Amino acid sequence: MKTPIATSEQKQSIPKKETDTILKVSNLSIFYGSNQAVKHATFDIDKNKVTALIGPSGCGKSTFLRSINRMNDLIPIARSEGEIMYEDVNILNKNINVVALRKEIGMVFQKPNPFPKSIYNNIAHALKFYGIQKKKVVDEIVEESLKKSALWDEVKDRLHESAFSLSGGQQQRLCIARTLAMKPNVLLLDEPSSALDPISNAKIEELILQLKDEFSIVIVTHNMQQASRISDKTAFFLNGDVVEYDRTETIFTNPSQQKTEDYISGRFG
Repeated sequence: MKTPIATSEQKQSIPKKETDTILKVSNLSIFYGSNQAVKHATFDIDKNKVTALIGPSGCGKSTFLRSINRMNDLIPIARSEGEIMYEDVNILNKNINVVALRKEIGMVFQKPNPFPKSIYNNIAHALKFYGIQKKKVVDEIVEESLKKSALWDEVKDRLHESAFSLSGGQQQRLCIARTLAMKPNVLLLDEPSSALDPISNAKIEELILQLKDEFSIVIVTHNMQQASRISDKTAFFLNGDVVEYDRTETIFTNPSQQKTEDYISGRFG
C-alpha cells in the first residue's frame, strides 16, 4: 500500500484536479545560514516531460533540485521558505513523511553511488527496506527496473557479482534502476552523466528520453548540448535567480533575457 506523504488534514481543502503540472514552485527561497542560494523561484514543472536546470556553478540549481525531495534537510544550516506543491501538499511542510516523499520523488546523483553489494542486492536491499520481502516479487521488480534502465541485457548473467565490477556508466544506470524500483512519480537527476565517457553519456541521454513516457524528470546539467537534446523545458539559474524559464527550443534559439543569451552563447559561465 502506498504510504501517504501527508495526512488528509495537511492537504489543502481544494478538490484535486487533473493537470499537466506535477510540481508547482511558488516563491521558493533557500538559505545556507545567512547566504541565500535560491531567490523567490516560481514556476511549474510539467508531468511526463524533461525539465533541465542550467546555469554556471554555484548558481543554485542543485540546491533547488535537492529541495524537491528534501535532501537539503541533511544540511543543518539549510532552511527553505515558500512552497513546492505536489499532490496538493506543500512538501516543504515540516510534518510530511519525508521517507514516503523520497520514494515518490527519487534522486540520482552526479557520481555513481552503488551499494557495496551485488548488482541484484543493490535493488533488492532498497525494496526490502520498504517491506517488499517475497523473493518472486523482488526478482520481478529487479528485472523490470534493470530493463527500464537499459542494463538488463548487460548484467542478467552476472546479477550476483559486485556492483563495483560494472563500468562507471553501468553503475550510474544501476543507480537509476535502484531508484526506478521504488516506482517514483518524479525522477531527479543531478548531472548524471558529467563524469561519464561520451558513449555512456549517450546511453544515459537515450534512457532519459525513454523514461519520460512514464516519469516526470528534472535534470541539472552543465552541458548545453545535452539540455537542448533531451529537455522539453529549461530553467536558467544565475546567482540564485531563475532568470528565464521556457520551452527549451525558445531558450536556445530566442531567449527573452540578454543574460540567458549571453550564457547560452558562451559569453560567460
